[in-house]
Amino acid sequence: MAQAQAKEDVLGARIAPLALPDGLRAPRETALAWLGEIGLPGRRDEYWRYTDPARLNAVQPAASIMEPEEQLFDGLDRVKLVFVDGVFDAAASDDPALAGVEISRLAEPADIHWAAEFYGTLEALGQAPVRRPFGALNTAFATDGVLIRVTGAAAKPVALIYRRSSEASDVILHHCVKVEAGAALTLLESGVAGARYNTALEVDVADGGAFNHIRIQGREDSRIANTHVFARVGAESAFKSFTLTANGVMTRNEAVIELAGEGGIAHIAGAAVGNATFHHDDTVFITHGAPGCESRQVFKKVLRNGAVGVFQGKILVRQVAQKTDGYQISQSLLLDEDSQFLAKPELEIYADDVKCSHGSTSGAIDEEGLFYLRSRGLPESEARVLLVLAFLAEALQEIEDEGIAEMVRARLEDWLLERKG
Repeated sequence: MAQAQAKEDVLGARIAPLALPDGLRAPRETALAWLGEIGLPGRRDEYWRYTDPARLNAVQPAASIMEPEEQLFDGLDRVKLVFVDGVFDAAASDDPALAGVEISRLAEPADIHWAAEFYGTLEALGQAPVRRPFGALNTAFATDGVLIRVTGAAAKPVALIYRRSSEASDVILHHCVKVEAGAALTLLESGVAGARYNTALEVDVADGGAFNHIRIQGREDSRIANTHVFARVGAESAFKSFTLTANGVMTRNEAVIELAGEGGIAHIAGAAVGNATFHHDDTVFITHGAPGCESRQVFKKVLRNGAVGVFQGKILVRQVAQKTDGYQISQSLLLDEDSQFLAKPELEIYADDVKCSHGSTSGAIDEEGLFYLRSRGLPESEARVLLVLAFLAEALQEIEDEGIAEMVRARLEDWLLERKG
């Protein structure tokens, strides 16, 4: 009883300053009711054992120093949609029509058409069998976001660019993407949305569709972030997502993906580099609900000076999902004895004819490799950077577009060289 009352008190304080936006009241009220039942998480919750949710539960984020953000995708021909402190900035954005897809905003309910029946549905499905309290909080209180419907191949990638102008901005954004049968879209995300931010991305990829997602989570040391991806993948369709994270005091990226049609593909990957107070958590749940599907989870973390990395990944294979091919790998490179990597890989299989594997390892820099590179005349700092990049390579290979992959790799190398590996 005491624990239940404590959770109720934390939730009451957390949502007291918030108000339900006017649009989409039915799914918002449903999410709020569900949130009231489950409450906000504590350290005793199974999927929060390794990550303290206190900073996410706090009524307001602590004020933090804003650091200048570099834009990774500036050299790419894309359609820019800019959000400042969680509010769309039309003056800084491109004309959405240039993308060749239907784009509207969550903050403009009069423009919502298909999204009225879609908003919050995948988040609600993602609440079982594992509860996602901050996903429900997002659906209930999100104030802005984009609604994208793709009926063909998008003319250009759509880039969501996050900026902040307030030292204590607390941002909740919710994006909905519907990729119709045979259509294709590349979605880019970059920047720090606020001192603390909670984002949700719901993606429905219909039969034969393709969705590619590349996210760069900025470099602010004080960033507090909790992100969610809820996806449903149809027959012979593909969902691919990659996230690069550097710095930040706390980041938790959650993904819940359902392979719902035969022959679907879902790949999700991440590369994280952190120092000292860095705490980074990837929590992934992929359900194989149809035969002949393929999934990959590839996560690599480079940690030093007491940084902490967490991976919680699960592959659930339902009885109907024969011929499943599931792959999961989570690895850390610990650059000192003070850093930690906490992993919880899971397989739950009810089908007979499957190929599933998972592995998790931690290790230090390869001293033989380091000696070899130094013997060829490389300074130690550059040799360490090359070894770190080699370690992260498998995750970077999950980026579908080779040009974007090279941009990410080059920027990551710059970051590492700045910090001397």
